[in-house]
Amino acid sequence: MMLNMMVTGTDSDRPPAVLAHGLFGSGRNLGGLARRLGESRRVISVDMRNHGDSFHDPDHGYPALAADLAQVVQDAGGQADVLGHSMGGKAAMMLALTRPDLVRRLVVLDIAPFAYGHSQEGLIDAMQAVDLAGLRLRSQADARLAEHVTDPGVRAFLLQSLDLKADPPRWKFNLPALRSQMPLLVGWPDAPKASFTGPALFLAGEESDYCRAPQAAAIRAHFPQAKIRAIAGAGHWLHADRPEEVAAAVSAFLG
Repeated sequence: MMLNMMVTGTDSDRPPAVLAHGLFGSGRNLGGLARRLGESRRVISVDMRNHGDSFHDPDHGYPALAADLAQVVQDAGGQADVLGHSMGGKAAMMLALTRPDLVRRLVVLDIAPFAYGHSQEGLIDAMQAVDLAGLRLRSQADARLAEHVTDPGVRAFLLQSLDLKADPPRWKFNLPALRSQMPLLVGWPDAPKASFTGPALFLAGEESDYCRAPQAAAIRAHFPQAKIRAIAGAGHWLHADRPEEVAAAVSAFLG
């Protein structure tokens, strides 16, 4: 099965850029980067499995996510520059480690090949607790979600994936699969022990704790050519916090 894709940009002799979003997101989340990169190349923004308009599957481990991206790259010509944020960054790293022939350059946003201790099951609980019956307006949905999620920014992010046109309304996520696979999502597989020796850029939010010293060591163990750069004034969603700076760094690195 193929991922749902949005192809933008212009045809050129450069390899396409494949963009992979994070948990609870969709291909639209990286729209600013897609527009910037699309000035000089074709850009493929995907909905990862169990997200957006892509297929649902009980397997949401990183080998499966990387295999999905491999299929996209192969169908797009056989090699691409691959960029991923958070969950999408881990999937992109796994692709580079297992199919380095498909990745010309790798860009990872605020994540490392590292087993983290946090969990996002609380947001799954919140979404499943919302009574979706009779919802017609996003403001109504926001009011109901606010009973479980206090942060308006998080609510706005999640509500991008609430399909109000469906009858009844539905979340586009495969929430049961994401819940059951959460340990794999926040973790990192013991294998492969491979390295990707190609060019790699890791951008971290200076205010985020996802890429501190232990994570940087893990990055260098797998990606010996990695450039690691902190973006001042940015958190985990660095491409939203500092869009121009992130877009300029990515565009310069990909050439």
